[in-house]
Amino acid sequence: MTCDACKTGFRWDGTPVGSETTLAGNQTYVTGTSTSAAILIVHDVFGWTLPNARLLADHYAQEANATVYLPDFFGGEIVSPEVMDDPEKRAAFDIPAFIARNTKEQRFPEILACARALKDAYPKVGAIGFCYGGWAVFQLAAHGTELLSCISTAHPTFLSEAEIAACRTPAQILAPEHDQYLTPELKEYCNRVIPSLGVPYEYVYFPGMSHGFATRANLNNELQKAELARAKRAAVHWFNEWLR
Repeated sequence: MTCDACKTGFRWDGTPVGSETTLAGNQTYVTGTSTSAAILIVHDVFGWTLPNARLLADHYAQEANATVYLPDFFGGEIVSPEVMDDPEKRAAFDIPAFIARNTKEQRFPEILACARALKDAYPKVGAIGFCYGGWAVFQLAAHGTELLSCISTAHPTFLSEAEIAACRTPAQILAPEHDQYLTPELKEYCNRVIPSLGVPYEYVYFPGMSHGFATRANLNNELQKAELARAKRAAVHWFNEWLR
C-alpha cells in the first residue's frame, strides 16, 4: 500500500498562540490555561511543528477549555510542510523509510509516557490522533479510563483490528468517505465491534472527504473548509462531554 495520501494537503495561515516546553522528555507545543483538563494530540507525519496542528490545538484549548499538548514523537526529525506544495519534494519523501524509523514499538512508549505524565497532572485527560496518531490513541485506550477519559481520531492510519477490539475508553472516530487506510471493511469492523465493548462510541461520517482532511484541508474549497470545521466541532463537543 502506498502512502501518498499522508503527504498531500494544504498549509493554513495563522499564528499559533502557545509556547514550547517539554513533556516526559519530549519537545512539546502547549496551549491553554486549564488546570482541570488536558488533551494530548498525537500528530500526523508532519509532526509537532506543523502550523495546522498547532492552530487546531489552540482551537481545542479555547473551545474545550483544556490545556492542549502536542509533543514531538519523531525524535526531532521534521518533515517540511513544503512537501505538500512541491511535487519534487513530495516524490522524494520516502514515507515507508520514515515509518520504519518511527514504528509503533519504538514510539508508543514515548506516547504512553506523555499520557501518564498528563494524568499525573490533571484530573481528566483526553487524546486525539490524526493519521499516524490514530493507532496510538487506540493503544492508549486499551489502558481504560484510569488513564484517559476519552479518545478521538480522524482518518487513522495503521490501525489494526486488535487495537480496535482492545478499546476500553469512550471513543470517537471522524471518518472521511475516501480513505485507503480507514477502509470500508475497517469502518464496518469499528461500527460492529466497538459498540459491543461496553464503552461509549461516536462515529462521525464526512461524505466527499478524503484521508487527511481534518488536518490538511484546502481552506479555499468551501466543502473542505466546512467539513474541517465540522470535524473540529465534533472533537470539541466530544472533549467537552468527557472532560468536564
